[in-house]
Amino acid sequence: MYRQQDFDLLREKGISTDQIDRQLNQFKSGFPFLPIVAAASVEKGIMRVKSEDVDIYLKAWQEYLKSDKTITKFVPASGAASRMFKDLYTFLDAGYEVPTTAFEQTFFSNIQQFAFFVLLDETCKDLFKKGAVALCEEGRYKEVVMALLHPEGLDYGSMPKGLLLFHTYPEGNRTPVGEHLSEGTLYAKNAEGSVHVHFTVSKEHKELFELLVAARKLSYQIKLGATFSVSYSIQKPCTDTIAVDLNNEPFREDEGTLLFRPGGHGALIENLNDIEADVIFIKNIDNVVPDRLKDEEAHYKQLLAGVLVTLQARAHAYMTKLESGVVNPEELAEMLAFTENELTISPAQQFDAGDDLKAYLMRKLDRPFRVCGMVQNTGEPGGGPFIVVNADGTASLQILESSQINKNDPNALEAFKNSSHFNPVDLVCGVKCHKGNKFDLTKFVDPNTGFISHKSKNGNELKALELPGLWNGAMSDWNTIFVEVPVSTFNPVKTVNDLLRPEHQ
Repeated sequence: MYRQQDFDLLREKGISTDQIDRQLNQFKSGFPFLPIVAAASVEKGIMRVKSEDVDIYLKAWQEYLKSDKTITKFVPASGAASRMFKDLYTFLDAGYEVPTTAFEQTFFSNIQQFAFFVLLDETCKDLFKKGAVALCEEGRYKEVVMALLHPEGLDYGSMPKGLLLFHTYPEGNRTPVGEHLSEGTLYAKNAEGSVHVHFTVSKEHKELFELLVAARKLSYQIKLGATFSVSYSIQKPCTDTIAVDLNNEPFREDEGTLLFRPGGHGALIENLNDIEADVIFIKNIDNVVPDRLKDEEAHYKQLLAGVLVTLQARAHAYMTKLESGVVNPEELAEMLAFTENELTISPAQQFDAGDDLKAYLMRKLDRPFRVCGMVQNTGEPGGGPFIVVNADGTASLQILESSQINKNDPNALEAFKNSSHFNPVDLVCGVKCHKGNKFDLTKFVDPNTGFISHKSKNGNELKALELPGLWNGAMSDWNTIFVEVPVSTFNPVKTVNDLLRPEHQ
């Protein structure tokens, strides 16, 4: 099956033939659905922090910030912004010249409100000798779109979201990269006044990120009273997955080479694993707000972090007690109650022998921790919080995407329909054990939680394999706590017109 050129390509990527064989078998066998017990809710699995406890958790985080622990803000930022402009690309290809759809009319009617308008206006003048508004008045709308999206213009169509101008400020408009730096000072600044931020970027855009940060870093540091340590990583080639044709045979390009595709955001568990930190915040690149709304965002970030360090400290103390060998039945019962009530883990068995219970508790407590903000479901597409049955028979909290729900299972379908909350990708992670050693995060992935999608290449259909998602199966064996946060903390930019929403103006 393999050709010499295949071995050369595999060696270049760092991929073994065993990996390929496993992936080919996954295409043939598919991925099993996870058995769902129920959708997580405030009644079971989602913590609604009591008002009298808020200050306790906030204080816990403030005390943690004063320690010598390392805190990092991890931002997946490699995705291109092309989907933001899908409707504008459709307009370019349309047979009409004047904005017709509601989306098109909204975009052009409010074009001067976008933070990128000044750059767009200058680009229009360079390319077409007239500004954007003048072009629109002459009915030359498509030329304005071309100036925005095409490589000869601003090239926003192929740029990553992190480098686009999102918000307007008197001192200079700001990209999501700038917003993440600014936001980090409000909840991730350590005792020395330093903020560690890590962006995962595409190889072709890494230099642009570096140039942007280098140009803005000093002014941000002066304005915000912090120093920034900014690092970058690229999705590792060894996490690419092989594509197959509709017969599940390796897809070969016209010149005969195997086709590999990025394995999805689940591949970033490797990047996350390389971060040397005690606590890591994770948030998507496009979920940012202007400064006037950041205090509320920071409040809930600190709340999530306070819950994390509080519950993780309890688990670490229990681990130390278990390893000492001096633990009585009452203490074991307390630890079991902690796993059931605070971590929402249901055991698969009754424990008749103390040694069996000790072994179970050590397995469940000696794991990475994550606290995930959950917002009430407002119909947004994507994943949500569920209680599912794991491979070892225990039930625990997991974030599932809709593709992981078995629509032919009445119980699963009912749970999906009745899900009350949505995953906004708002995580705080504790990645070290009770002895201060960093976990190998790749050991806590459930490989059976990937999925298969249908794509095309040069007009030919193919199937692609997505690795277990970063906050889905890639964190399957973590201890998970869901905490309710207000929907006002979730402000993603999925289309360019989302920038016209009040929270982005």
